[in-house]
Amino acid sequence: MNLHRRSLLAGTLALPVVAHAQTQESWEQRKERLLHEDWPELSRYAEDNHRILSAGETVNIVFLGDSITEGWKSKRPGFFTPGRVGRGIGGQTTPQMVLRMMADVVQLKPRFVHIMAGTNDIAGNTGKMTHAQTFDNFRMMTQIAKANGIDVILASVPPADHFPWRPGLEVVPPIRTINAWLRDYAKAQRHAWVDYTLALGDPSGAMKPGMAYDGVHPTEAGYDAMAGAIEPLLRARKV
Repeated sequence: MNLHRRSLLAGTLALPVVAHAQTQESWEQRKERLLHEDWPELSRYAEDNHRILSAGETVNIVFLGDSITEGWKSKRPGFFTPGRVGRGIGGQTTPQMVLRMMADVVQLKPRFVHIMAGTNDIAGNTGKMTHAQTFDNFRMMTQIAKANGIDVILASVPPADHFPWRPGLEVVPPIRTINAWLRDYAKAQRHAWVDYTLALGDPSGAMKPGMAYDGVHPTEAGYDAMAGAIEPLLRARKV
């Protein structure tokens, strides 16, 4: 490779992802494009992160997660009072969130991070994953937070008895397995633990009627139930 080409390539790798022209792009097309351009989607919140830092805003807690976290802010924006920042991205798995920890959490210097993930690991959205791999990713996220003086709130994987985008996949046992591990890990590491299972789920492991649009993604009532579960913990920590 000649020096000119090498410098061009290095420059390309160093540059941030730029916005594409306004085109009609399906969710699948967008994910395929980002697979090659910005796999962890660091560009998603880059502008808002810059705004927060430039304004010197105080961030008390960052909610890191997938579409369930993303939907919380859009359907119940009143929950996100000043100091509460939503950083959910639909479809994401724990390895993608590990790569977002520095940009979307650490640089904002929050007191707490609320980590809710695992649904899309079970679904295999970025490839088949073992439970051990998911657990390692939770360890990495919590260790990054701890190393930067950020207290962790680990959240349960929300209940579901099916994933509409993965028909036929058995999901109740893996959700329960991951949640049991998260509960024990939170206790062992002295992280806060919030379990949304009783607020959202029925004894079979499915969402209660009215709590989700599709059996997975909460309705406004579902988010209200989640808020009811976590607000006592947040009030106790003045978040």
